[in-house]
Amino acid sequence: MNKFKITSDIIEIETNKSIGRGKAIGARALFEGIVRNSNEGQEVIKLEYECYESLAIKEGNLILDEATKQYALNDAFCVHRIGSLEIGETAVIVITASKHRDEAFRACRYIIDEVKIRVPIWKKEHYIDGESGWLKGAG
Repeated sequence: MNKFKITSDIIEIETNKSIGRGKAIGARALFEGIVRNSNEGQEVIKLEYECYESLAIKEGNLILDEATKQYALNDAFCVHRIGSLEIGETAVIVITASKHRDEAFRACRYIIDEVKIRVPIWKKEHYIDGESGWLKGAG
């Protein structure tokens, strides 16, 4: 059930914890990217994410398929939020499921790294001094 999603809704970890369950699964790894209050010495007050949604979903699903084959996953899932996010909110989650923990951990890392490089999602930081700036990649 590999699936990559884009949403403007708040991402709730509890809602997505049922992903990757089954009798053949011995491990599930979860990565949660959270909006923090600083970056490169600047105090951040919020983030804004934009994306090219149809291409983001297509590329995101390719990444999940690659990870599934490379790490022998039973399941892989990723959801990335767009819109305005406050400090402490979840921006992205990745969930992987496999027979063994090593594959689940490695696949989870592979997916988030590739999403940040390849998926057309752009992040704008808003700073306490009223300035803002777009970052390269998803951050």
